[in-house]
Amino acid sequence: MHPEFPLANDILHLNHAAVGPWPVRTQRAVASFAVENTQQGSRHYLQWLKVEKRLRERLQRLIHAPSVDDIGLLKNTSEALSVVAHGLPWQAGENVVCPLQEFPSNRIVWQSLERLGVKTRLVDLSRVSDPEAALLGAMDRRTRLLSVSAVQYASGLRMDLNRLGGACRNRGVLFCVDAIQQLGALPLDVQACQADFLAADAHKWLLGPEGIAVFYCAERLRDQLTLQQFGWHMVEDMGNFDRLDWEPARSARRFECGSPNMLGIHALEASLSLFEETGMEFVADALSRNVEYLIDLLRASKFDVYSPVQADRRAGIVTFGRQGMDTQKTYQKLMEEGVLCALRGGGIRFSPHFHTRTGDLERAVEHATGI
Repeated sequence: MHPEFPLANDILHLNHAAVGPWPVRTQRAVASFAVENTQQGSRHYLQWLKVEKRLRERLQRLIHAPSVDDIGLLKNTSEALSVVAHGLPWQAGENVVCPLQEFPSNRIVWQSLERLGVKTRLVDLSRVSDPEAALLGAMDRRTRLLSVSAVQYASGLRMDLNRLGGACRNRGVLFCVDAIQQLGALPLDVQACQADFLAADAHKWLLGPEGIAVFYCAERLRDQLTLQQFGWHMVEDMGNFDRLDWEPARSARRFECGSPNMLGIHALEASLSLFEETGMEFVADALSRNVEYLIDLLRASKFDVYSPVQADRRAGIVTFGRQGMDTQKTYQKLMEEGVLCALRGGGIRFSPHFHTRTGDLERAVEHATGI
């Protein structure tokens, strides 16, 4: 058992693609913060700001952003995507391209632009051999933006972000990445993939809390996003409360209108320290071995694996089933038996992490086989 994840013996946690467990250090950080608030109030608020600064720096390193000024701390992925969707200056007749199989957060936000005459083109990736080509083929001269999940939430399909980003840059199309199913599972470099925007919650593979997310906005585009939310925290001269004139912060803090989620900041900063100590390459390698082993176990038990099996097309999601299987009943039974999973993509979705023990994978597949 990994010392940071002393999960209960009756729990097999294969649901990191939904909500991941906290490491021990994160629990301690939150508990310590709560005790401090109870006993000292905000006496050490300046120290809290240092934790916030460390978090931004860790996030910058995690996604390889050019500057810490590119990092915004928002509530969730949906809010970050909404900042982009309702900040860009659209013209009627323009369109957005994204996969049909996207999680609703990365579909609804673009469809909400229909009142402005902006169309959302949904590309079915379920039966194509080259998903990137399908997305690029759906573009035309009126395509303003491509938005795609780095890893599809139901199938686990991993996109070639570098290929998509390069093509978007060549065509003058903005590139927006929903990274919630990749950050914390696999390395990601916003400069290498030429992402213009990136958004990801903390509560899945990053092993952090709900209610806090990273938002990356390339420096050249910050001024192009019309702000929809305003407050004391998003101004350049933050803290000068008597100043009557103001301007938005030059950094991505301009997208943070009010008081920060300081509890979430302490929690996520602690979680990210684990990734930095462990190393993302080690995390990715360990997760890849777990996923490969899980696929072998499922196939040996006569299950059909619906997720990609090629190493360059998979991340941490393995969705499976078999002909004649009652997926709803199987899911409910697994959950009752303490196998935490999800009902997605027409099958059962298992999503282990780097810390998951192979014995737990074996027990989970045994549970599924016995239903």
